Amino acid sequence: MKLNRILAASSFVALCAALVGQGLDPAKLLKPTPDTWPTYNGDYSGKRFSSLKQINARNVRELSLAWVFRADTGPGASPFGNQIKSTPLLLDGVLYFTLPDHAWAIDARTGRELWHVKWQTKGGIHIGNRGVGIYGNWIFFETPDDYLISLEKNTGKLRWSVEIADVKQEYFSTPAPLIVGNHVLVGVGGDSLDVPGYLEARDPETGQVQWRFNTEPKPGERGAETWPNADAMTHGGGMTWMPGTYDPQMNLLFWGTGNPNPVHAGQGRKGDDLWTCSIVALNADTGKLVWWFQPSPHDTHDYDAVQTPVIFDAEFDGKPRKLLAQGSRNGYFFLLDRTSGKNLVSEPFIPLNWSKGIDSRGEPIPNAAKEPKTDGTLVSPASGGATNWPPPSFDPETGLFYVSTSYSYSVFYLTDTDENAEGYAGRDAGVWSQSALKAIDYRTGKIRWSHVFPGDGGSLSGLLSTAGKLLFSGDPSHNLIGFDPADGKILWHVGLASGVSNGPMTYELDGRQYLVVGAGDMLYAFTLPRA
Repeated sequence: MKLNRILAASSFVALCAALVGQGLDPAKLLKPTPDTWPTYNGDYSGKRFSSLKQINARNVRELSLAWVFRADTGPGASPFGNQIKSTPLLLDGVLYFTLPDHAWAIDARTGRELWHVKWQTKGGIHIGNRGVGIYGNWIFFETPDDYLISLEKNTGKLRWSVEIADVKQEYFSTPAPLIVGNHVLVGVGGDSLDVPGYLEARDPETGQVQWRFNTEPKPGERGAETWPNADAMTHGGGMTWMPGTYDPQMNLLFWGTGNPNPVHAGQGRKGDDLWTCSIVALNADTGKLVWWFQPSPHDTHDYDAVQTPVIFDAEFDGKPRKLLAQGSRNGYFFLLDRTSGKNLVSEPFIPLNWSKGIDSRGEPIPNAAKEPKTDGTLVSPASGGATNWPPPSFDPETGLFYVSTSYSYSVFYLTDTDENAEGYAGRDAGVWSQSALKAIDYRTGKIRWSHVFPGDGGSLSGLLSTAGKLLFSGDPSHNLIGFDPADGKILWHVGLASGVSNGPMTYELDGRQYLVVGAGDMLYAFTLPRA
């Protein structure tokens, strides 16, 4: 194992040397500089914590608007598809971001458009797109009709497109590709038809498959014992529709997977249904499973476990540990040892009733009384979850894990009682929801502070914390807010045209720090006045 890690590290160093001067040096992915934001989460860890502190708790009230960019996609765009859910990547003074079927490059200092590419789609569900990946001088993004697109970074010229799933089977592809070494990691989504999920590594030169991890086992494989039969396994699920994280020292990928199918009907798939609703650790060069942890065994409530698996090194029980934390859609905060997947903490961060407690592995025990029923079952949280895709943040200076949260209830109905039910086989009707921002002590899972937003509605926002002792979040009233990360005190806010629709990001160019956030189809950039 140790030799394999050394060889993997040596290969990565060689690759870095080969690509120096050719766009994005992979070394910047290992330790990003202040003038870059080279991955969806800013770096491989998923912490969404910036070391920048020119904008700080003392001067945040002086922030002013630097520029605004409207991502005009033309007539006919769907409301969901026209929200900027991608986090812009920054390289060489240029921001790169997406909407479904569209990619842009804009000047990070002025917001001026440099190029715009529109993909001629064959269809698919245009629910959102999380952004691009960059390798050398090439851009990569996925489309709703399930193509991986590669563009020349400086011009937007198409290099190639390869199909990564079949849109006729109602797959749709939303993740931002994650670049690890010479692997372009791409995931897929889909719920309407019973199709299996997977994660693929693709060659950046050609787009060809290097390896594939299937989120359902085949008969005789590890995990097959958690399904009742081969037919249930083929119904699929376990979609990989959000980017994961990566530990270069261990050469391990950490990825969350989605719900099993049929979504609300569990009678034909009795068992835990691995590897759905799981956090999996995979060898980055082979895709082989190293360990797993399942936040929602035998899920029947659409509680995808795709929320960012945040990795960091910190003390636990008086000893330094390699840790992984997730605020899960099902309402639990989990802390794992990322070398083994061993559970250290499992604590709910909202009141919930779908679980009866925790088993010996630290995994929740589903409450059979809260399964969807033909006459309805009141469940907390709703299918949208206690949190969802908007990214969390971890601040190593406060030791707090921040998560955008929704208190919520839904009535879950089972509409197909057949053993061979398909698709959703049910539905849920929301009863009530309210948004909050929570700060969780990673050592205990206890809530250190909570800010409940006024009014009903489960609006969620991506988060960013910084060394300037700031935590940025949106709210349901279309504000961007700067909080004190230690106690939740509001230090600054500004009203936007619509609600924050991505995770804020920050960078420094020419000695000035910028804060950039998406809201609807607009990108807003804020900075401090020049001295």
